[in-house]
Amino acid sequence: MGLVPTMGSLHEGHLALVRQARSENRVLAVSIFVNPSQFGPSEDYSAYPRDMERDLALLDAEGTDLVFAPLAEEVYPPGYTTWIDLPNMANRLEGEHRPSHFRGVATVVAKLFNIVEPDVAYFGEKDGQQVAVIRRLVADLNLDVQVRVVPTVRETDGLALSSRNMYLSGEERRAATVIFRSLSRAREMWAGGERSAEVLRGEVRGFLEGEPHISAVDYVSIADPDTLEEMDSVRTPAMLSTAARIGITRLIDNVVLA
Repeated sequence: MGLVPTMGSLHEGHLALVRQARSENRVLAVSIFVNPSQFGPSEDYSAYPRDMERDLALLDAEGTDLVFAPLAEEVYPPGYTTWIDLPNMANRLEGEHRPSHFRGVATVVAKLFNIVEPDVAYFGEKDGQQVAVIRRLVADLNLDVQVRVVPTVRETDGLALSSRNMYLSGEERRAATVIFRSLSRAREMWAGGERSAEVLRGEVRGFLEGEPHISAVDYVSIADPDTLEEMDSVRTPAMLSTAARIGITRLIDNVVLA
């Protein structure tokens, strides 16, 4: 059995995971659960887009055998008190700006693995820190599941597919391409021989801050993709990642230097 964990509001990025899981497994399961424990106080859990009817139609068309869509009170019943925390990895990058986010992610993923009991679970490369956290979770707790990572799906102009893209205005959507262009520029510099992480991070940040629609750059990171420890001199492989806000919409992306 292959499992694709999602929060619904499915797009082609999710469907790429579904298709790979379908091609590699006898049984395909997809979970749809908007996980309240990974939303911070300033993030509107109730506003997260939900369209179960549309999602089920898309999954049916892809030959999905099982959809697991529990209620929040079933996953976190009254009196629930057990959480999984990976402080060394979860407090960096996204975790610095979204406290307790990865505690919620790690806990719900462990619960999904225990309930559905998949042999293989599929995650997108775009969420690079999440992939690292889940791999560590599986290794540390001896969970009997393989983690498969599927390359990021992008629009023709390079923007990584995300459920958050729907919040962008037309002008913001055009401006959002600067995120992937900034990462690509730094990757070109690395391919040309630049090994200073400080220089590469500065190039990405400068590129982003030069776009008027970017309201904030939360971080630019060059880190070990397994430990998430920042590098001074770029060794391979390395994950070059960033989070930036376009208007009120926060987008993340990364590329691997290898």
